[in-house]
Amino acid sequence: MTRPQPLPSEPLTGAQALVRALELLGVEVAFGIPGGAVLPLFDPLFGSSIRHILCRHEQGAAHAAEGYATAAGRVGVCIATSGPGATNLVTGLANAYMDSTPIVAITGQVASTSIGTDAFQEADIRGITFPITKHSYLVTDAADVPRAVAEAFHIAGSGRPGPVLVDVTKDALTGFAEFDWPVKLDLPGYRPTTAPHVRQIAQAAALTAVAERPVILAGGGVIRGDAAPALTALAEAARLPVVTTLMARGAVPDACPFNYGMPGMHGSVAAVGALQRADLIIAVGARFDDRVTGQLSTFAPAAKIIHCDIDPAEIGKNRAVDLPIVGDCRLMLEEFAVKLAEIELPDWSAWRAYLDSLRERYPTWAGDPDDGIIQPQEVIRLIGQAAGPDAIFVTGVGQHQMWSAHFIPHAKPRHWLTSGGAGTMGFCVPAAMGAKVGQPDKTVWGIDGDGCFQMTNQELVTCALNHIPVKIAVINNQALGMVRQWQTLFYGQRYSATDLHTDRIPDFPKLAEAMGCVGLRAERPEEVEAVIAQAMAVCDRPVVVEFVVSKDAMVWPMVAAGTSNDDIKIAKDMAPVWEEDEL
Repeated sequence: MTRPQPLPSEPLTGAQALVRALELLGVEVAFGIPGGAVLPLFDPLFGSSIRHILCRHEQGAAHAAEGYATAAGRVGVCIATSGPGATNLVTGLANAYMDSTPIVAITGQVASTSIGTDAFQEADIRGITFPITKHSYLVTDAADVPRAVAEAFHIAGSGRPGPVLVDVTKDALTGFAEFDWPVKLDLPGYRPTTAPHVRQIAQAAALTAVAERPVILAGGGVIRGDAAPALTALAEAARLPVVTTLMARGAVPDACPFNYGMPGMHGSVAAVGALQRADLIIAVGARFDDRVTGQLSTFAPAAKIIHCDIDPAEIGKNRAVDLPIVGDCRLMLEEFAVKLAEIELPDWSAWRAYLDSLRERYPTWAGDPDDGIIQPQEVIRLIGQAAGPDAIFVTGVGQHQMWSAHFIPHAKPRHWLTSGGAGTMGFCVPAAMGAKVGQPDKTVWGIDGDGCFQMTNQELVTCALNHIPVKIAVINNQALGMVRQWQTLFYGQRYSATDLHTDRIPDFPKLAEAMGCVGLRAERPEEVEAVIAQAMAVCDRPVVVEFVVSKDAMVWPMVAAGTSNDDIKIAKDMAPVWEEDEL
């Protein structure tokens, strides 16, 4: 790729060159924390056009960069010092790697002469993060800084996106060199295939034309590849059923009649049934992970598989494929739609009617007993209703995440942020902060659990001081809810290490106020709508709303880990009546 060449100038320090490189790349914001090894970078950063947001923990900085990247559709940036500063980024890097989020992490390192001596705050962060980054650099010469940064951004944002680490030694930051900006990047061995093969797409259309029960399985790659409009257009034109994984919620609006929701461990019966009963699965930007397939040997037993992904390593990794297509999801879907329009397609109305009947007879949630306690599903539904489809919704991990996946009004891509592959508790608050920075004109709601919230809530201080008015709902069931659900179902109600106590320790509204936020609480069902309205009315400060719910609320449907998707339960000891549903 070709880049503009900046005007010649006097020699710069490596730190100055790094800041200039970020400016040339259009970076507007970075999240981070300074420290000794990276301190030379913070001096030129002080006078630059880049807004630096001082976080309270490096993990928060990494998740904020992820939230920014997903919401804004750009490469996110986080900065940390050597040793513990860099190692605190590891969880965020692992999360970004699993979910294909484009971020560049810039870390300081001890002087090159000290590497390997166990110097103060030395850590081999390249070695530590080797399995969880797309690529990494150790820069020991100021002259190498511009090229390393330019390449890092190119690698992070192209092909299958992901995190890239740029570790810069202190002497490289303080040393001087001419600023040599790479006009053209030439990376031997890195040639992502973006254009899918037209002949393979034609074969995919031919397979679709003879299928009786086809379904599109859309994964997070559809969001990352900005392919959502193409997917929706294809589904509507061909009247093809679609299911969207956890990471692809919003790729097709929930209101689209051909969208049957989220499949998998806590997916809808209609979505799970669509995959299990299909004779053709067109997987686009999905990786057939275990949470979607259940017991792999029993997954979609009658289905032929067409698999399109920009990462060839994903194709055939988990499920054997009948037709591989390597390339960009958007380009594939657009060409696939053209090919389908050229041929006569079968009448799939009976197949869709079957899926419609599953959706109607087995709704995701029929309601918990009305015992006068706030129902978390209803809280999330009402938040979604009040915020509307233009809002951005961010979650932590656990029960509240699954309820949010089902009851939020998913209507647009990049309006749903969650931790998928890594399942990182603590993702919500900092990612919501990053999303709000990336889309300042959007309402951003974080929906968190009381367990997740207590891991990273300190970033609300960052939000308050930097005028980032996110709204955080804490679904407080006084427990690590998803683990407790498993203990209820599979461990004889032996609740080991999941009780977070009920004595209002901490008192979440007071904690929020201590951090410069508005703190609210709802304890009874009749209070919920009014408290949500209060939160919606606050636009100048972060808001935290605690909703006190039952410990015993559960996520349904559910496929127990390691079992077949055919064994999906819609409630404890209750399963769909599959034998009456045969086509």
